[in-house]
Amino acid sequence: MLGVIGAVTCLGIFINDPSFPTPDKLIIFLFFVFMIYGKALEGLRRFSPFIILVIIYESFRGIADELNDHVNYSLAPHIDKFLFGNLPTAYLQHHLWHGHIQWYDVALYLPYTLHFVIPLGLGILIWKTRDKYFWQVMNSFLVVAFACFLTFLIFPAAPPWMASNNHFIEPITRISSHVWAVLGLHNFPSIYNKITPNLVAAVPSQHAAWAALFFIFIYKLYGKKWGLLAGLYPLTIFFGTVYEGEHYVFDIALGILYAIAGYFITPYIMVWGRKLFMPFITKQVDLWPARKKRFTAKIWHN
Repeated sequence: MLGVIGAVTCLGIFINDPSFPTPDKLIIFLFFVFMIYGKALEGLRRFSPFIILVIIYESFRGIADELNDHVNYSLAPHIDKFLFGNLPTAYLQHHLWHGHIQWYDVALYLPYTLHFVIPLGLGILIWKTRDKYFWQVMNSFLVVAFACFLTFLIFPAAPPWMASNNHFIEPITRISSHVWAVLGLHNFPSIYNKITPNLVAAVPSQHAAWAALFFIFIYKLYGKKWGLLAGLYPLTIFFGTVYEGEHYVFDIALGILYAIAGYFITPYIMVWGRKLFMPFITKQVDLWPARKKRFTAKIWHN
């Protein structure tokens, strides 16, 4: 009963006061959902490390631009112009943006808000249907995220809307801001929303990377039919982020490469991690009986 009350309350708060679904809010909601099925502790054991590490990652990402303030405005637009003859963002906005929100602007932005929902939703699906791949899947998202952070730190790069505001490229509208206003979305108080966003974390596109990783795992674990259906999500992200002024095509392509690399590299990182930490864990386990015996003897003596 408590789980139902908690889950319904969370949904009620979101419907009444829409906000971006951030990791800390999602884990609270999921805790109540897991409680309904008697899996609250197991759910926390599986997903809390991911949530904690994502928040740590976002905290690091928020200070990356302070550690390196040499923002690049030129590489991505130059590559896009070299490949396409013009900026795809400018071309798309010229044909699709009419100065006010259309239905497709909202349709293209809503998948963008699922950035944290998708890996958690996929994790639940894998847990229930392909459990032996669970930790590989969740760790892959983290590996890609931290690889993106290192890139943001070394090479801070401006998105199209910022480059336009600073007159490095032709006028670009940040359409996503208009969509936020229409939808009435804002930052509901949470731990995540206290983190300062990094506005120059454009290369690579982490949204594209995680969306591509979602497609890869669905395709690999559930077959071609479900994979092609799941492919609609990354395609929407790729097109939408370029059109709405959040990323260049170069950012998207690099994000896809990060996803592919993360998919192949993560199993090796996991093996390396086990070899590195297992001796310590084994030692602690071996010492536990002796510690328990000494502790019991001490209590008995007292």
